[in-house]
Amino acid sequence: MNLRFFELTAIMLVLFTSCNSNEKKNAETASEDIIVEEVVIDSHTSENALDWEGTYIGTLPCADCEGIERTITINKDQTFVAKDNYLGKKDGVFDSRGYIKWTDNGQKIMLSDDNETSYFAGENTLTQLDQSGNKITGELADLYILKKQNVSQDDDIVFTDTKWILVKLKGKDISESEAFISFATEENRVFGHAGCNTFSGTYKIKNNTQLELSKIATTMMACPDMTIEDQFMDVLNTADNFSLNGNTMTLNKAKMAPLAVFETAE
Repeated sequence: MNLRFFELTAIMLVLFTSCNSNEKKNAETASEDIIVEEVVIDSHTSENALDWEGTYIGTLPCADCEGIERTITINKDQTFVAKDNYLGKKDGVFDSRGYIKWTDNGQKIMLSDDNETSYFAGENTLTQLDQSGNKITGELADLYILKKQNVSQDDDIVFTDTKWILVKLKGKDISESEAFISFATEENRVFGHAGCNTFSGTYKIKNNTQLELSKIATTMMACPDMTIEDQFMDVLNTADNFSLNGNTMTLNKAKMAPLAVFETAE
């Protein structure tokens, strides 16, 4: 009986040792099968990957006016100058200035204005965000995008000898008008159509964007409605700089919102 007991004990000991050995091998095999995934962290942000310095312009929706023309200039030292022009309102121009703060790991910009307005910084765009820091959705979403005004040395080639069709005048869309302007390289001559009469004169460009118009003369034809022409001529007598962005050109006064917006003729 003792012999039988010892035989059973020996068998159980062998089986236990075998199980432990198999478990150890399975554990070692499982550990060998584990694939260590390399986590690649993208360190590119709007702050360090985009050329965000510059001037951005757009017309925002307005509940009690025709629109808010907003111009924001962001400087390399992370200061800003902003101007809001409430279209159709007397004394509706407001200025602010201060500094910017990068948030959301360098993807968004917050201004140090009274409302701490935030923008998502995209490629040549600033998209205004709501008070919770989210993008505004709906049919008017695109109106909250400010576009950067790009000007380079080569832009003079595009600016001159091009027929620029007037599409917006002092914040109002212009339709069914023949108004246009063109800057000829020959003798630095400017000419165009003001809506009723044609006009011509001379121009000078300094520092790539500063514009000086002089000797502007028009024909003397009378038309039933001279509203567009009168405002257009006022712009020509007021504007002191221009900006280019693709096929769009604006005439401006200082750093105010654009006085007139033009597009290239098709």
